[in-house]
Amino acid sequence: MELLDLLQQAAPTLFRGVGYTLIFAVASMLGGLLLGFPLAIARIVPSRWAQWPATVYVSLMRGTPLLVQIFVIYYGLPSIGISFSPLTAGILALSLNAGAYLSESLRGAILGVHTGQWAASYSIGLNYWQTLRYVIIPQAIRIAVPSMSNTLISLIKDTSLVSVITVTELMLATKEVIAVTFRPLPLYLAAAAIYWCLSMCFERLQIRLERKLGQAHKSN
Repeated sequence: MELLDLLQQAAPTLFRGVGYTLIFAVASMLGGLLLGFPLAIARIVPSRWAQWPATVYVSLMRGTPLLVQIFVIYYGLPSIGISFSPLTAGILALSLNAGAYLSESLRGAILGVHTGQWAASYSIGLNYWQTLRYVIIPQAIRIAVPSMSNTLISLIKDTSLVSVITVTELMLATKEVIAVTFRPLPLYLAAAAIYWCLSMCFERLQIRLERKLGQAHKSN
């Protein structure tokens, strides 16, 4: 079988897998952000009752393999009566994992804002939460964009792990075509090229976002 014929035969299945890969990556990034913001804030507020649970959660999610987390959610939780579809389980696992890493990016960015910003805000009558919301977080987001973008790119590659719970994302789609054609090398190389292209697209978006935020910051 010629290479072009092989790729033409594999294209519909691979592109369907790309669709699932993008769904997992984008949905998990949004879920991770929704979780990462409160985790980051909980770790910097002057309250041990808020800091301790957030610190334990981040340590747990960063200190255990993502594959194990996927297995626990999809195969383990049904034993106690909690079941998810493969799609939901995959997005949930990736979101919970990404939330821990994004919280560290955001926490570092918040702490990276100059302490003079806090003092200036207090001097004009803003309290702690107003300062955090209106002054610190907008600046922290600009600082955190590169590291958060790296997390998104990592998520694109991490989606390959959800193939173990029978979700036909790009990696499992590639395996399905290999099972029919018995041509693993060109198909795995094609999958790698697709992952690379997706990563480069998000890198371009990252660069454009950084430029826009930088221009907005300079205009202020």
